[in-house]
Amino acid sequence: MSYLVFARKWRPQSFEEVLSQDHVTITLKNAIDTNRIGHAYLLTGPRGVGKTTTARILAKALNCEKGPSSSPCQHCDSCRSIT
Repeated sequence: MSYLVFARKWRPQSFEEVLSQDHVTITLKNAIDTNRIGHAYLLTGPRGVGKTTTARILAKALNCEKGPSSSPCQHCDSCRSIT
């Protein structure tokens, strides 16, 4: 059995799974859905609030082979590689 860090095993895979960051996830989903994505996003905060998780989900949403969508498919090569 291979060792997998707890944070990677249970990392949320979509915006809906992110907890306690509704203002962030709603803002990012609306930006993607209305095609008004900023050229850069600065994710800051203390350790453990979901900065890396949010960045990975945003990367999946923008790079999904089905096109930019607020709900990435999770099945294409791009989505699977950004997990």
